[in-house]
Amino acid sequence: MLGRVIFLLALLLVSTGLVSAREFKQALPGYVFAFPKDHASHDAFKTEWWYYTGHLVSKDNKHYGYELTFFRTGVDSSSSPKASPWDVRDIFLAHFAITDENNRTFHYFEKLNRSGLNSSGAKLDHYYVFNENWSVEQLGDRFVLKADTPEFGLHLSLNSAKPPVVHGQNGVSQKASCKGCASHYYSMTRLKSDGYLYLNGQSVPVTGTSWMDHEFGSNQLTAEQVGWDWFSVQLDNNSELMLYVMKKTNDEIDTNSSGTIIYSDGTSKHISQSDFSIKSNRVWKSPHTSGIYPVDWIIKVPSEKLELTLIPTLDDQELRTAKSTGVSYWEGATSVKGTVAGKSVGGQAYVEMTGYAEKFHKKI
Repeated sequence: MLGRVIFLLALLLVSTGLVSAREFKQALPGYVFAFPKDHASHDAFKTEWWYYTGHLVSKDNKHYGYELTFFRTGVDSSSSPKASPWDVRDIFLAHFAITDENNRTFHYFEKLNRSGLNSSGAKLDHYYVFNENWSVEQLGDRFVLKADTPEFGLHLSLNSAKPPVVHGQNGVSQKASCKGCASHYYSMTRLKSDGYLYLNGQSVPVTGTSWMDHEFGSNQLTAEQVGWDWFSVQLDNNSELMLYVMKKTNDEIDTNSSGTIIYSDGTSKHISQSDFSIKSNRVWKSPHTSGIYPVDWIIKVPSEKLELTLIPTLDDQELRTAKSTGVSYWEGATSVKGTVAGKSVGGQAYVEMTGYAEKFHKKI
């Protein structure tokens, strides 16, 4: 979801006259997904992001969460071939974070680059997205993630246990009531993961489960929307749940908020904002930004007889991304317990919250 913030960079370039805004496609009903083609880039749309989060365990039973996300925003005015390697067609950003649950520490990193000089890019005919030495690529049935910094890193191989699930209705995930205020959005909700974490220069073999989101569109937020909460839940009964809540300036929830339930056999069901409730039992105040975030959530979906309690594995999982997106947001690993149809379940989740450390920018 956070990928929308990179519109700001495009708007800045347009306003200064460095580039002129080209016309982009809108995310409209009727889009039909085709895989693996749709894993790759869609540069006819203004904004696109590939989002990986996951939960990993080492051989000595130490637990970690991770986030690796890639963003693209289009800025130039022409679809013709670039006349010069200095031509700016897209801006690419990336975030990488590791939650070390046993040591109670959180580390995050960010990148900002432009297209044209081979420092970052996204292929149209093959799933390969990179930002310097961070990348994701599809190799056969596997997805390979890489991110390296001087002290921390991530090298993972992912295999999807379920087919991609498309969110929303009729090919679009609506974020506001206006035409085109939507995205084409799908997820791979259960990716078997194995590889290595690199912590303070030491390699740690890990296994676990990841979640991938991919969205593309050109106009999603409105002036009255100030942020969102997003939940990706993986339960130990082999089912998953995705929810997003769009927040408005008057503290109301936009009725375009929605979600998806993914059953153990890979089938799914769209649920609307009236089908679920989310309540927070506690708040955490960031010592870095003074943002006050709701935590310790209770999620209910009465039609599924589902009630879950989500608790962060670490309160301080706030990213402050002044060098890239310019937004402070909370994105963190979370534990899950509860009941579905009267049976006890456990699980894990990732939660993202924006608009708490500062009001979200309006011109997106």
